[in-house]
Amino acid sequence: MTTLKTGSLFPTEVVTDIFTKVKGHSSLAKLASQTPIPFAGTEQFIFNLDGNAQIVGEGEQKKEGIATMTGKVIKPVKIVYQARVTDEFMNCSDEKQLQYMTSFVDGYAKKIAEAFDIAAIHGLEPKSLTDATFKATNSFDGVVSGNVVTYDAAIIDENIDDAVAQIVAKGGEVTGLALSPAAGTALSKIKVNGVTQYPEYRFGQNPDGFYGMGSDINKTLVVAGGTAKTDHVLAGDFANAFKWGYAENIPMEVIEYGDPDGTGRDLKAYNEVCLRAEAYIGWGILDADAFARVEAGA
Repeated sequence: MTTLKTGSLFPTEVVTDIFTKVKGHSSLAKLASQTPIPFAGTEQFIFNLDGNAQIVGEGEQKKEGIATMTGKVIKPVKIVYQARVTDEFMNCSDEKQLQYMTSFVDGYAKKIAEAFDIAAIHGLEPKSLTDATFKATNSFDGVVSGNVVTYDAAIIDENIDDAVAQIVAKGGEVTGLALSPAAGTALSKIKVNGVTQYPEYRFGQNPDGFYGMGSDINKTLVVAGGTAKTDHVLAGDFANAFKWGYAENIPMEVIEYGDPDGTGRDLKAYNEVCLRAEAYIGWGILDADAFARVEAGA
């Protein structure tokens, strides 16, 4: 099996499978369109025209408009996940190795999905849950500071309405909502004259849409660590103002010697090998005003 050679790459069909699974567990991957990101990074240009167009009469001067263009560089970061398994893995049949790999790929997909949300939403390094260097410039907690609503579970639908209104007031549109599990539960409990207003959220359900917007409930909205905000709703133009993608090659390595994960246990001494995979994921928030957060009060 070629995937078991040290330093080899996941084949294309496995990479597709990994990121298909990611979309099921990452709010950002579900709500935002995915674009390929080269290893060297890519630059997104944001072009804006201020002022109105002009009706020009005969002999009248054509007046100047104001055009601005800014750039946002999206560079991928490396997200690593590794796990120890028994060294029987190296000697067992292809069928047994495939079972190991199926389990590893499934778990790896979920881990990088969570890591992506934790990093891009909160600006945290996912393993240590400490503030990352990009927190202030490339995370929703870091850059979305103007459009903020204080969370109130009893009126969470009004919280969402207020958040959307802030975006619309600045000329934006809202294509999606990411909700915390608590926010989803709060929606399910709102009743008027005894009638449940949002039954699609009852019994822990996670609907794909909410009043024409994409919707997703995910525990990654509330993460304790560093200076992360307690976000119960993240609303905004995920379709246009947020870009993400991954480099296609995902190196897969089987490590047979040493202590690669720093546990203090030598692999050979414990009859283990270490499976390590690395993904390169990049993202960029192109317009902070196109998003709003509903966060818990101090």
